[in-house]
Amino acid sequence: MYENMTIIAVFIFVYSLAAGQLGKSPISGAIVYTSFGLALGPLGLGVLNLSTGAEQIRLLAELTLSLVLFTDAANSNLGVLRQSFHIPGRLLLLGLPLTILLGIGVGVLVFDNLSLLEIAILATMLAPTDAALGKAVVTDESVRADIREGLNQESGLNDGICVPILLLLLAITAQPGGGGVSMLALKLVAGQIGLGIGVGLGLTVLGAWLFRQFAKRGWISESWRQLPVPALAVACFAMAQWIGGSGFIAAFTGGLLFGWMARERKHTLLLAAEGTGDTLALITWVVFGAVVIARAVDHISWQIMLYALLSLTLVRMLPVFLALAGFGMRTADKLFIGWFGPRGLASIVFGVIVFDEHLPGGVPLVATVVCTILLSIVFHGLSARPLIALLRRQG
Repeated sequence: MYENMTIIAVFIFVYSLAAGQLGKSPISGAIVYTSFGLALGPLGLGVLNLSTGAEQIRLLAELTLSLVLFTDAANSNLGVLRQSFHIPGRLLLLGLPLTILLGIGVGVLVFDNLSLLEIAILATMLAPTDAALGKAVVTDESVRADIREGLNQESGLNDGICVPILLLLLAITAQPGGGGVSMLALKLVAGQIGLGIGVGLGLTVLGAWLFRQFAKRGWISESWRQLPVPALAVACFAMAQWIGGSGFIAAFTGGLLFGWMARERKHTLLLAAEGTGDTLALITWVVFGAVVIARAVDHISWQIMLYALLSLTLVRMLPVFLALAGFGMRTADKLFIGWFGPRGLASIVFGVIVFDEHLPGGVPLVATVVCTILLSIVFHGLSARPLIALLRRQG
C-alpha cells in the first residue's frame, strides 16, 4: 500500500512542478497520466499494483467529474451563452439522440454476439462527452467563444441526460416483458433531471448565502477559505444521487448558479476546487492506465476496436453536423465541434454500473467502453492544440 502511495505522491509532486510548461505541449495531461499508469502497472514494469475495485473506481470518477462539472460551469461566460445557446441546445436536443440512434445502428452491424438492448446500452454509455478531457479546448481563448461555451454546456449536461436513459435500458433488461416502460421512463426523466436541477440550485443558493454571511462577519479564516466551494460541489452531486436525482446535472447547474452569484470573486474562490479536480483527474487516469486497461486488454477484439473508432468519428461527427445545419456555421467549425467529443469519466461511471448488472454481454460492453476511452485520450489529446491552431488560422 505504501509503495503505491509513494509512487503516486511523487508523480503528483513532479507533475505539479512542470504542469505549466507541459500544458503548452501538444501532449495532454490525460495522456501523461494514463501512460504513467500503463508503464508502472501490470502491463508495464509491474511496480504499481493497485487492488482497486469497481466501486472505488466509480467513486473516484464520480468525485472527479462532479468537481470538473461544477468549476467548468461556474467559469462559463453567461453573456456569450445567452447569445449562442442554439449550439448546446441543438447538440443536446438533436445531436445526442441522433448519436445514440446511430451508435445502435453501427453496433448492430459490427456486433453479432450482443442483443439489441445491450447495443443500445453501449451506445448510451458512449454518447456523453467528457468535460475533463475537453478542457484544453473549452479553456483556450483562441477558440471562438460560442464554440467553447457550446462544447462546455454540452459536456456538462449530456452525461446527466444519459443517466435516466441508461437506467431505463437496464430496467428493461431486468424486466423482459417491458410492462410499464412509458411510466418508468417518465419517472426516471422527471426524477433524475428534475431533482438534479432542484438540488443543484437549492444547495448553491443556501451555500452561497451562508458563505457571504459568514465572510461579512470575518468568521472564515484564511486557511479554510478555499474549502467551502469544493465541499459545495461534492454536496450538490452526493445529495442529488442520494435522493434519486442526477448528481451530474446537480453539480453542473449548481456551478452555473454559483458562477453568477459569486461573479466578482469566482476565480479566486474556485482555485481550490479546480486544483482538487485536477489532482483527482490525475489519480483517476493513473488508475485507468494501471488497473482498468490491464483488466480489459485481453477482451479487446477487432470488432470492439472498429466500433470504438466509429464511435469517435462517424457516430459522433455526423449527428453533430446534422444538428448544426441551418445556422450558417462554417463546415470547419461544425467538424471541429463534432471531433471534440472526448469520452472519459462519465463513460467510466456508466461502465461500472453496467458491469455490476452482470449482463450476458457485460464483458465486451465494458471492454468497448475502455477501448473507446483509451483511443479518445490519445486522439483528442494529441489533436487538440494542432486543430485549435488550424481553426485560428482559418479565422
